[in-house]
Amino acid sequence: MKKLFVVLALLLVAKTAYAQEQYAELLMSDLKTQKVAVITEAMGLEEGQSDPFWAIYRDYDYELTAIVDQRIALIKDYASSFSSMTDDKAAELAKTSFKVESDRAKLRQKYYKKFAKEVSPLVGARWLMIERTINNLMDLQIAAEMPLIQEGWEAPPAEDN
Repeated sequence: MKKLFVVLALLLVAKTAYAQEQYAELLMSDLKTQKVAVITEAMGLEEGQSDPFWAIYRDYDYELTAIVDQRIALIKDYASSFSSMTDDKAAELAKTSFKVESDRAKLRQKYYKKFAKEVSPLVGARWLMIERTINNLMDLQIAAEMPLIQEGWEAPPAEDN
């Protein structure tokens, strides 16, 4: 689990736009690998459960990627609008945030049902708990790194290089 936090922290520290895009892709790949390792260990699947579980999980992860991409776009939009935030932009960002959260919850519900039907309700519930825990930890890390919207905030002067 610590590796997951390190990878996420590194993702949030990338500095330049071009390097950030390449770095983010590598880190997201590593993050997925670490997440799979955590899930593998925590699930403790019995013989006969592993193949159907991972087949369903791959489909889930594929669909989740689109939601993660929306969330990354939302964070980038927030960052680019931070120093010139308006009421309208804040409302737009909040609306998008609610949609992303709702989509993620709907996706978990959809896949819990698949896990419960194809593997077992117990396995589905265990996966749901693990997935939500990982997501909550990642959400907390991201939230800790993002500054709160401030009325009348001005960007600090650019540093002379």
